[in-house]
Amino acid sequence: MARNFDRAHDFRINSFQVFNGHPWANPLEKLKAEIAAGGIHDSRERCDAPKCHPDTRVAVQDDLYSWIVDGDGESDRPNLKNIKWVTGPAGTGKTAVMGSLSERCKSGGVLAATFFFASWSASIGRRQKTALVTTIAHQLARYHPDLRDEISKAVEANSDIFDKNLHTQMKVLVLGPLQETARRPDRPGLQGAIIIDGLDECEAEQYHDTTIIRPWGKLTRRNADDQLEILQVLQAASSDPSFPFRIIIASRPERVFREFFDPENSPTPFAHKLDFHEEYNADADITLFLEAQFNQLRRRYHLPLSWPPLGAIQTLVSNASGQFIYAATVIRVLDSGRREPPKVLLEAILNMKTTRKRTSNPLEQLDALYSHILESSPEPPLSIRWIQTISWYSTHQDKSILDLSVASNINLFLQTDPEGNEAEHLLGNLHSLIKIPPPNDQVPTRYDFYHKSLIDVLEDNHRCEKFLGVSFVVQI
Repeated sequence: MARNFDRAHDFRINSFQVFNGHPWANPLEKLKAEIAAGGIHDSRERCDAPKCHPDTRVAVQDDLYSWIVDGDGESDRPNLKNIKWVTGPAGTGKTAVMGSLSERCKSGGVLAATFFFASWSASIGRRQKTALVTTIAHQLARYHPDLRDEISKAVEANSDIFDKNLHTQMKVLVLGPLQETARRPDRPGLQGAIIIDGLDECEAEQYHDTTIIRPWGKLTRRNADDQLEILQVLQAASSDPSFPFRIIIASRPERVFREFFDPENSPTPFAHKLDFHEEYNADADITLFLEAQFNQLRRRYHLPLSWPPLGAIQTLVSNASGQFIYAATVIRVLDSGRREPPKVLLEAILNMKTTRKRTSNPLEQLDALYSHILESSPEPPLSIRWIQTISWYSTHQDKSILDLSVASNINLFLQTDPEGNEAEHLLGNLHSLIKIPPPNDQVPTRYDFYHKSLIDVLEDNHRCEKFLGVSFVVQI
């Protein structure tokens, strides 16, 4: 290799800089490289995420926003009861409310950080715990200039921090900078909310080879183990006197959350939980949503003012049983562009019967609606296999091989005729359940589901009785 200064002489160097060639010389750039950008409320990945329809869920948003700003009014201590659990069954609109609340907090200047877990996401950072603390720290540095320098110093002084556990990351990247800032004579009055949605969808990170079977079985972590670890990290942070933020955690009422937030099990008091299903009657909001959507459909398809028929909206509200996902799915069916006009589709939905006697299960009508839509496919069992495979590859693809989570690759893998368009044949009537990319899209795009509850139904034979026996094990 030739040397740059061979045979050079009689020259002078006025300035000299040595670059180490590391692409992340800036500590905050190092931090940014470790975040799950798609998990932030206003990320590109969440461009189609549900938001509350105008004039709906106003009471619950007001309640949560008031708590963020003023607390429960029971104590002057800012770090007492500053974690609130928001819960409710699937489809009650938790993610929509958290998304709208995040925007409201950002507009009001009281947003500290957000993280939206999603088990269906192609980004592993949104499915696992690994990037949670780094993503929170990144947003704190972005929204709060007073913390930016301290977080930068923390990253620079701890070069291996991204390999540490969540407790250590929280201490170094969040609590340490907060404590340093709190010591200043002119310390800023920090406040705001850290909003974490879908924590029940966080999947366990595995540290061992799960293919090796030992005498006592495989070494695997359960999802609940990592979810509990996150809860404990947040609880410990919130107990620190320098921690000025309120934390909202939204999840389904799974056991790990019920036990963690049980007052008898925790030495740290929590704010009063908010249960969508028990404390807020969603019927009025669902009615407003349906009325607005039917007005749009009526104008779009030039339907008479007498449509929908008298009592139709009330029937749909009753069938929804507080599940916003039911109402949203109905509207997508009516506006899906299928051959049948909206009037015919609505009549079929109103005449739809559940397969069992009505029970107290609030998801019964949603399950029946999903079954009704799936039956519109020319080959329902094969369509379900496609949906299950899409779901599997969306969360289990191996980046070292062909990315089978990309829609075009899934099509090539599953279709029997390489020249055909089996995807459109099988899924063409299911646009109200799954987002299907254009067949000739040149940009690598992925299938996407409107709501995880569809996969829940297909994985539970008791909830999808019409399709018993339909199962598919992915093999490579």
